[in-house]
Amino acid sequence: MSGVNRPLVSVITPSYNQGAYLEQTILSVLNQDYPHIEYTIIDGNSTDESVNIIRRYADRIAYWVSEPDEGQGHAINKGFARAKGEIVAWLNSDDLYLPGVVSEVVNFLEINPGVGMVYANCLEIDEKGSAIAWRKSRQFDLLDLLSFNIIPQPTVFLRREVVTALGGLDISLSLLFDHQMWIRVAAAFPILYKDRCWAAARLHEASKNARWWSSYGQEATAMLNELSAKPDMHPIIETYRRQILAGIACFAGNYALVNGDLRGATQEFAKALRLQPDTLRRVWKQLVLLPLLGMGLLHPGEEFNLFRRRYKSLLSPREPDVIQKQLRTLKVR
Repeated sequence: MSGVNRPLVSVITPSYNQGAYLEQTILSVLNQDYPHIEYTIIDGNSTDESVNIIRRYADRIAYWVSEPDEGQGHAINKGFARAKGEIVAWLNSDDLYLPGVVSEVVNFLEINPGVGMVYANCLEIDEKGSAIAWRKSRQFDLLDLLSFNIIPQPTVFLRREVVTALGGLDISLSLLFDHQMWIRVAAAFPILYKDRCWAAARLHEASKNARWWSSYGQEATAMLNELSAKPDMHPIIETYRRQILAGIACFAGNYALVNGDLRGATQEFAKALRLQPDTLRRVWKQLVLLPLLGMGLLHPGEEFNLFRRRYKSLLSPREPDVIQKQLRTLKVR
């Protein structure tokens, strides 16, 4: 594993006022057992304790800066521009890698040399690091991604030549620059799913998902319209437009449901079913939850425990518990 010919992996953390979680994020990278990691932190001039935390680990970080930027996507692109690794990824400042993940990713990409991007399953954790949900993914194709089947971002690793060929993230997007990039990657390179858990994504009130949930559907529609104007995307979007629009409605409905907008969720799911009746396979659980939430038998957020946490045991009985124990090893000093 320590051979000098193993590929360098560049990991970028965009950071802004996430000092409550940043140290665990940093440690989840620095404590990996893979020896060839180039770690970069691009901080957007944080006003909390973030910079002091970064300085604490500066001798183990390849590069860091704290200066104003144009947002998360811009910060990641700045990191991409400096990255020297053959494999690149970004890990947001409130998320975590699980132990041993980078070694596993490198091994996987070495035996799959034609793959441009790999992704996996993800645990969802709360502010305190407790597991609250289990996101099991699957192998997606371009149409799946256009239909807004979502890849857990912290699990994604890309070859650097893929990032270079695509020109990095589209920073005209505020919320969906990651998903748009997966779409562009899938249109040009093979992508592959690994049925393992590689990361933990943290859900909390200050996260982008919680603050801007009502804007995701609008940006998804705008993004689709822009992609449809591209010659390489136009044929598949026009052929499957109803399915894709139904997927966007499901996507927007899920955000509305989780954030307590039951009327908005109902409207979006109804739209999805009108466009594509087969969407019922994708939203049947949400349709069960809606009346329970409406009658006050559940509260927003509890649907994760009712379905996602219960169904994780059917998918992988022991893995979430093992992962939870691994998370406890990420102690700050």
